[in-house]
Amino acid sequence: GFTDHVALGNEEWNPWDVDEKNELAASQQRYEANLKMIKYARSNQEQTSLRVQIWGKAAIGLYLWQHIFGGHLEPADVTAQWREGSQKAGKTYFSFLTGPSVVPGYFSVEAEHVVLVLNGREPAKIAYATQWLHYAQTLIETRKIQHVALVLLGNEQCNNAWIQPYLKRNGGFVNLLFVTYDYAFVNEEDIFQWPLGVATYRSFPVVEPSWSMLRDPRSYLCNFLGTVYKNSSRETLMEILKQDGLDRLCWIAAREQWQPQETNESFKNYQDALLQSDLTLCPVGINTECYRIYEACSYGSLPVIEDVMTPGDCGNSSMYHSAPLQLLKTMGAPFIFIKNWKELPAILEKEKKMSLQEKIQRRKKLLEWYRNFKAWMRQKFINTLENSFLPSEKG
Repeated sequence: GFTDHVALGNEEWNPWDVDEKNELAASQQRYEANLKMIKYARSNQEQTSLRVQIWGKAAIGLYLWQHIFGGHLEPADVTAQWREGSQKAGKTYFSFLTGPSVVPGYFSVEAEHVVLVLNGREPAKIAYATQWLHYAQTLIETRKIQHVALVLLGNEQCNNAWIQPYLKRNGGFVNLLFVTYDYAFVNEEDIFQWPLGVATYRSFPVVEPSWSMLRDPRSYLCNFLGTVYKNSSRETLMEILKQDGLDRLCWIAAREQWQPQETNESFKNYQDALLQSDLTLCPVGINTECYRIYEACSYGSLPVIEDVMTPGDCGNSSMYHSAPLQLLKTMGAPFIFIKNWKELPAILEKEKKMSLQEKIQRRKKLLEWYRNFKAWMRQKFINTLENSFLPSEKG
């Protein structure tokens, strides 16, 4: 509903000042010139060996393409029926298709290797995802394509049993699975954990860090804008904030019902809250991992995470113990992890005493970490596809 306010890739929207914009533009040009040089050097070394088409049929496809790959889409209008983009990375030429008009059988399959991005969060979504899997299976059987990888928005309780029969290891045709949340079957061989990312279904933008985002004092120690469910730890959080008058130091806007779509105003409020607070409180929902974590990182607001396992089948994979957010922890996320919101007052006391200089250092570290995290996920994704899809060099 608020696409005119901030469309992804919309160059006009800038919450920062004009002179900064000029400085940013200049540094962006220097950066792009360097990038061109590197790309040119690389393209002379590496021939494209693999063509991969990504079919984005779930909103996390936009996180993959625009945030992790830094790719663009034409047209820029997020409501367009058909959007596409392409880029070369490593030995691979990627093209990306998304939009309501991308329907099985009604577009040309232009690569022998396909990455399907699907939503498997609930039965209705699974029924839709299954149609795409059957389409891909037909293409494999008729030798139109050779390999299929799947990026899946998993179920929040990690109840993904329906996908198992499609995996190659179980006699199916899907070579690789990248799945969100701490799915117990993650093995780092053919099943990998994938980040949830930002809420692209609410058009959360790709945010470029700015001078003021890094340097300016922020008006609030912390923020929490979200739904407070009955008998949840979020109620405890609210009580603790009210108790010591801490809610006056933080931007708190609680509501009793979850709203899938934001208004222009509520979305702008949310972005402002992230930009204006040093910390972003991340209580668990149905799963410990939430969009808020990545959105806070985008604005240099440090996530304070309730580090507890939620009910369901997540955790306890052969790789990891029963602790949530394994992907982020393995990557050394510089967040504050707490077991109970009772720890919050002490954390906020410490915040009050921190100098701006210390906060700037911390923001720097967070923004840097997040940039590296996305670059690392991209590289891992590309390497995994190339190792799996390219014929091995061995004689």
